Parts: sequence; C-alpha cells; structure tokens
Amino acid sequence: MTELNEVKVEALLGIINSSAREAMAEYKNTGHGVLVLEGACDQLNTILAPSQYTVFNFVNDYDCACTDVAVQSRIADVLDKYPEGLGVDALADAVNLDKIKTARILRVLALRGCFKEVKRDVFANTRLSLILKSTNNVWCHLQHHQQFPKYAAVLYETMIDQEFAKSDKDEARDIILGTMYPLVDVGSGIGAMSIPLAKMFPHLRITNQDLPETIVQSRNLSPDIRSTPNGQVILIFDQAWEKNAPEALLDGRVEFVPVNFLEESPVVGKDVYYLRNIVHDWPDDESRVILHNIRKVMEPNSQVLIHECVLLRTSEGPDVGANGFSKDHKAPEPTLLNFGSHTSYHLDMTMASVGLVLTQIYDPVGTMVLEFRIAQD
Repeated sequence: MTELNEVKVEALLGIINSSAREAMAEYKNTGHGVLVLEGACDQLNTILAPSQYTVFNFVNDYDCACTDVAVQSRIADVLDKYPEGLGVDALADAVNLDKIKTARILRVLALRGCFKEVKRDVFANTRLSLILKSTNNVWCHLQHHQQFPKYAAVLYETMIDQEFAKSDKDEARDIILGTMYPLVDVGSGIGAMSIPLAKMFPHLRITNQDLPETIVQSRNLSPDIRSTPNGQVILIFDQAWEKNAPEALLDGRVEFVPVNFLEESPVVGKDVYYLRNIVHDWPDDESRVILHNIRKVMEPNSQVLIHECVLLRTSEGPDVGANGFSKDHKAPEPTLLNFGSHTSYHLDMTMASVGLVLTQIYDPVGTMVLEFRIAQD
C-alpha cells in the first residue's frame, strides 16, 4: 500500500468512527443518519480490496436476483409467522419453490443481513428482510423495479444498435405534504406511494391515475399469510386498498381514474400533480407531452411535484461541490464524491420548458423532489 493510501485509510477510519457514533445518535431520534458513514465505508473497501476483486463483484452480484425471488415469493411474509425460524423444507413448500434453491438464495441474502440462518436449514426474518413483506410500503416499490436488471443486461446491445444507438430513447429501460389537499398521483401504479400518503395525511383527497389495466391491478388482491391449527401455512387474499388503507376508501378520500398521460390530461384543477419515478421512463419528447398535458389542467395555485433521482456532478467547480451543492455541504475528504451514493446515477431525468418554473427543491437523500408552478408572464 502506498503512503498516500495509508493516509487516506487513516482518515477514513476516523470518519467511520465519528460518523458511526453520530449515526447511532441520529438514528435514535429519527431513524436516519448514515449518509457519511456509508460513503466512507464504500471508499475504504475501494482502497483496501484488490482491484480485481472489486471489479469482479460488479458483475458477480446476485443480490438483486435473490431479492427479487424473495419479494415475488413473499418469503418474508411466511417467516413473519415464525419469529424463531422455519425449516427450509416447510418454507419452500409454503412458497412453492425448490428446497435446495431456496436455501441457497436465502444464504446469499443472509450474508447481507437480509434473513438469518438461526441454525442449519432454519431461517428467520431480520430487520432488513421485514422490509420485503408485502404489507410494507417498500414492497410495492420493489415490485415496480424488479424488471430493471433485465433492461440492464441488454444495455450494451442498445448502445450499438443502429436504430437506437443515437436516440435519446432508453430502450433498456416522504415528501412534505402537510398543507396540501387534493392530490393527483400521476402514474400511480398499484399505490406504492398513495397508500402510505393516505394513511399519513388523512386530510388528503387522492386521485390515482394510470392506464386502465394498472388501475384494475391497484384494486387487485394482496395475500395475508396465516397458519391453520395443524401448522399448515396458507395464503388468504384480501384487496390491497381495503387491507392497507380502508379508512381512505370508507371516507371517500381516494378515487381511481384511468388515463393515458401521453394522450390525455389528468383530472382538472387539483392542488398537486405528483409524478414519482415517471419522467425518467420517457425520452425528452414524450416527457414534454406528459408535462404539457398536466400544465393544461392546472389552476393558478397548482403545483407539479417531480420525485426522481437527479443526476448530480461527479467533479467539482470553484464554488460548487460534486453533489451540486455548496462546498459547505460536500462530502468530507477522502470520502467518495456524493458521499459514495450512486443511486442518482441509476435513473435519468429530463425536464423541459412547458410553461412551468422551478420554485423549490426538497432533498430527501438519494432522490429529490422538484416543485414547479405555472410560469408568470
């Protein structure tokens, strides 16, 4: 190891020690506070691990595929009924998967702290695996993103394809709402965001808008894992909205309106038009159409909230750090730029002038919420 790297390692160890203590204190208060710690740990691994090992891990990573299996088969739901653990034979039968393959997948995830092998071939949930339960709000988000690795696998092919290589088309493909009332979730999906919003903010009147088939899916069935008196695991299906936010339906605070936002406008005259992980799916021309269709139905006081991963700088200017903020907000040396966060670079976002003006930016870490209003002449 070179002398320069030794200095960096010592500095990183100091950052890890201090930021870990700060993170623990912050976690007790808010449940957050690990941004600097995460970046410092990533950078330390980058320095100390052999280069070939680090690069090999870039491509030899089954975490995403194994997580997808756990999510789709609802393994965490089954294990939730067995806090002391469940044998892999019974678990595999409950989710209709092969016993040996299920054990292998769970061991991969257990190395990351997601699930735990309490004793040989007996697995239990952990703090991380509980996030994968179908009753968790994150579950819907994971379901939405499960296709991303398939797109990533053909990324190079799309970049050399004669038709798409020079095109801008991507063929590979808790914000603050305390004072807002009528809200349209544009491209709502099955309710990954609108369900928790309806529960957290009972004053909100939410309109879910998406393609007709997606609106139907949003009212489809969600499983509840139960056990019979003889210990057999069974799946009982309940409607997702009725199960997770029945009060919103009973109070008439949520409605479901189909729309094709490339051809039609959302409902008219709402306070907030909210687009989460929508704009990055479309090239510039289609993004302009979506935003223009929203602009046509906005009232003077309406807002558009675009919740996306925004690409930030990877190099620094005289007065601006790599994260796009002031030097006072930059990651401490020698932590990776942007605190080591790469989430923002997995998605792209475009925004063009369609009669809207940027009025506010919220930074929830990892993503950003951009607030737009009607441009004043």
